[in-house]
Parts: sequence; structure tokens; C-alpha cells
Amino acid sequence: MYSGLRQVMQQRDRIYLVKDVLTRLVEQGELNQSTLVLYCRLNLTKHKEILDEMERNDFITKDESFNGKKLIITYNITENGIKFYKEILEPYEKFFPRKKIQE
Repeated sequence: MYSGLRQVMQQRDRIYLVKDVLTRLVEQGELNQSTLVLYCRLNLTKHKEILDEMERNDFITKDESFNGKKLIITYNITENGIKFYKEILEPYEKFFPRKKIQE
């Protein structure tokens, strides 16, 4: 299959990207940026805007600290994020389940 077409077919809707992030934070608690991006299969360059928007909307918090010279970024879900996840995203996925991508 043409790789560009496969990539388009495999893109998740924005709502599912948000749900994936919030789900991981509900399940795991605090996660560093690298782990969150890996678990949610995000491209940080492409999806950083979504994380920033979630922070602006008070769904997640971002903490920055240094380990020596290395910047460590961690994310946590907020009470608003938990409420949004339970009241909006869980019912949304029930009514509009993700389409299965066939290989």
C-alpha cells in the first residue's frame, strides 16, 4: 500500500489523542514527557500543541525540573482533566468507537 495513504489512514482524530493522554495519566499518575509520548505514540514535534492546549485548558499540569543540567518535564492530570475524561471522553468513545485499521 502507498505509504502516504497508509499514514493518513492511521492518523487518530484529535479527540482520541487527548483521550489517550488523559487515559495514560489516569492509569499511571505522573509521567515524564518521554514516557507519555512513547505510551501514547505521539510525535512530540507534531503533537506538542495538543499537550500545550490541554495545559491551557487545565486538563493537565506540566512541571519542569533539572537533574543536573538535564531538563525533566513531567505531566499530571488535574481534577478538571479527570472530570472531562469521565464525563465527556468515555461516553464519546462508547458512542463513536475507534475504527479498526486493517493492515
